[in-house]
Amino acid sequence: MNVIIVEDEIPAATRLSKLVKAIDTNITILEKIDSVEAAIKYFSKTHEADLIFMDIQLADGISFDIFNTVSISTPVIFTTAFDQYTLKAFKLNSVDYLLKPIDEKELQQAIQKYKDHFGQKEEQYNADKILKALQQINGTKYKERLLIKKGQQLSYLKTAMLAHCYADGKLCFAIDNNGNKFLLENNLTILETQLNPDKFFRINRHLLVNIEAVKKVHTWLGGRLKLELHPFTEADCVVSRERVSGFKEWLGQ
Repeated sequence: MNVIIVEDEIPAATRLSKLVKAIDTNITILEKIDSVEAAIKYFSKTHEADLIFMDIQLADGISFDIFNTVSISTPVIFTTAFDQYTLKAFKLNSVDYLLKPIDEKELQQAIQKYKDHFGQKEEQYNADKILKALQQINGTKYKERLLIKKGQQLSYLKTAMLAHCYADGKLCFAIDNNGNKFLLENNLTILETQLNPDKFFRINRHLLVNIEAVKKVHTWLGGRLKLELHPFTEADCVVSRERVSGFKEWLGQ
């Protein structure tokens, strides 16, 4: 699990870092940030943090100002010496609110609370990697053709010609390399298991893409990524935060 600490007092940041590592040795402190200005600059770029510890009162302002400037979807555990900010903190994407000096037991409970609510995403990513490995070991045969519907007729689309698939409500559509649109029989969840994971990746709940269709990748808000695809699709082309790490691995394999 990757963590960022936003704290302007060096002793407090050092103590928090030690406590966090003592609670879970698998936690990695990616960055320690000491001001609102530095935090805005950092979070305006892509990052791979799973959790943020954030002091509310920083040397150059209140950390809530960060959220007014940049979009942050990463869960936050707020830390402060004062309790008057509790309500405002929980209006943001707050996991917990810890009063200083931070109690180790309360910190442990806050981290566990995060794991209970968000840890399943990491578990799902690991499960996907295991499934992919098993498929490769077993020599899984992936689909070479997809069944499509044209009015009252059935036909097929070669997966070699498939650029991307997207869900629209209960319907699932395929776009081929020429931009033609087809209604498919299966949904994205089924298709994801039938297509070669070396070539196809599901970037969010609604869109599964072929590596050949990815023309550009841009950093996006909240540590996410946005794709430029060819042919164009009306579907959401933003890689969901919990899939960013897996997407980068897939893109560079």
